[in-house]
Amino acid sequence: MKEQEDAGIDIVTDGEQARQHFVHGFLERIEGVDFARRVTMGIRNNRYDAEVPTVTGPLRRKSNIHGFEAKIARAHTRRRLKFTLPGPMTIVDTIADAHYGDKVALAMAFAALLNEEARELAEIGVDVVQFDEPAFNVYMEEVTEWGIAALHRAAEDLPCKTAVHICYGYGIKANIDWKSSLGAEWRQYEAIFPALATSRIDQVSVECAGAKVPLDLLGLLNGKEVLLGAIDVASERVETPEEVAATIEQASRFVPVERLFPCTNCGMAPMDRSLAIRKLVALSADAALARRRFDHSAVEEGCG
Repeated sequence: MKEQEDAGIDIVTDGEQARQHFVHGFLERIEGVDFARRVTMGIRNNRYDAEVPTVTGPLRRKSNIHGFEAKIARAHTRRRLKFTLPGPMTIVDTIADAHYGDKVALAMAFAALLNEEARELAEIGVDVVQFDEPAFNVYMEEVTEWGIAALHRAAEDLPCKTAVHICYGYGIKANIDWKSSLGAEWRQYEAIFPALATSRIDQVSVECAGAKVPLDLLGLLNGKEVLLGAIDVASERVETPEEVAATIEQASRFVPVERLFPCTNCGMAPMDRSLAIRKLVALSADAALARRRFDHSAVEEGCG
């Protein structure tokens, strides 16, 4: 976190340093989830196979899950603090079910536990709770049918800002191959942004840098704050201030600049640490350039 502050990042995060996995880090403290009963199942509409734990009984938190991490983070920064949790749709796509027998019921059960956890995080002093939902880019019909309802349950009555992060996936060949198959334009956001625009979630975090997402789709998020992925976490090249400022400028044609928050496309865990820090420094410098270009102080940067 000190390195994020030194890089000039306005909204910082603990980077999920204490978690084995962005989903399983939450699941390992849930009663009713059996990690000894692992099965192989298709993930993200069978894009790839993974060994996952199994739901074997009613779900209940054994205790607060991430409070210890949040307290440490809150004690070590005066800047605004973001904390990430897996979203309910992505959880149910990353776990086997031998108890509920219904994906929506399972998602709502997890959403209730996420809400308990998120409320406690807000009490600790977390300023933004972000739910990570890469599954939203895969099951677009289900997003409008029940995914946003589950997200609402997870975010219910939170006193802090709420965000949902929707990227295209990283780190493994299956994700890279899938992205290569999507053609000249990636238009998955088009199917879900109108529903998100009418949702009760405050912020939507999207992948843009190095992607083939048409930026005009951002206009479908009318009224939302947009966390604009302006740093490509799949590339080892450090972006120039001009490149990121250009991404911000293009996005500002469709989203008022006071609602744009430049950030990384996704997490930086697979990246060499020194490279990640250079990219964060670039993000801060790029946002500063954008502020001067727009003569507007509302452009702030955060970690994805």
